[in-house]
Amino acid sequence: MPEQIPDDVSRALTALAEIVYDRPDYPDVYAAITRTALEVVPGCHHAAISVLVGGGELTAHGATSPLAQKIDDMEGELREGPCYDAIVEEAFQMESDLTDGCTWPELGRRVLAETPVRGMIGYRIRVGSRKAGALNIFSETPGALDERSASIGAVLAAFASIALGAAAHAQQAGTLREGLVSNRVIGKATGLLMAAHGISDEEAFQVLRRASQELNIKLGSVAQKVLDGQLEQVRRDQ
Repeated sequence: MPEQIPDDVSRALTALAEIVYDRPDYPDVYAAITRTALEVVPGCHHAAISVLVGGGELTAHGATSPLAQKIDDMEGELREGPCYDAIVEEAFQMESDLTDGCTWPELGRRVLAETPVRGMIGYRIRVGSRKAGALNIFSETPGALDERSASIGAVLAAFASIALGAAAHAQQAGTLREGLVSNRVIGKATGLLMAAHGISDEEAFQVLRRASQELNIKLGSVAQKVLDGQLEQVRRDQ
C-alpha cells in the first residue's frame, strides 16, 4: 500500500463523500463509487458492484457500461470469479493479464472470447450490516492493472464499505421516520372519525383500514385524506 493517498484520489474521495452526504440512496452511491473507480484506479476501463443475495445469487449495481454488467452476469451464472472469491475469502483478487492464464478457467475463457476485457480485480465490500458485495474493476489492456491499481482500488473499496454503511443507516432512519409520521397521522384521523361519527377507536380504525384496501392506497395516505378535509368522502366509501 502507498504511504500516502495521492492528491487526485483524495479529491475524488472527497467529492464522493459529498455525493453520499447529499444523496444517500443506494443507486446513487453505487453509481458514484463505480464512476470514481474509473477516475482514480490506473488501468480501469469498466466497473460495477456485485451484491450477494439469498441463495448465493449475485446482482450487479452501478455498472459503468453494458460490458461491466455482462461480466458480472457471467460471474453470477458461473458462480466463480474475482468478486465471488473476494466475498468468500475477504481479500482482493486480481488477474492482471487474462491472456497469460486465469485462476477461473471457464470465466477467463468466456471473457476473452466474448469481451475486450483482459484484466480484473475484485474487492470485498460491505453493503449495510447483512449483505456482502464486491467492487469489480475491469481493464481492456493486458497488465494495466498493477500494484498501484490494486492499492488505490483497496482504498476505494474501504471507502465504499463506509459509504454503503452510511446509506444503510440513512435508509433505516428514513423508514423509521416515515413510520412515526404515519402512526401520528393515523392516530389523528382515528380521533376525528370517532368525534365525527360517535364510533369507537376500533371502529374508526376499521373504517380507515377498509378504505385503504378498497382504494388500494396505504393506510397512512387514507388517514391523511381524512385530515385534509376528505372525511365525508372516506366515510361514504365505507
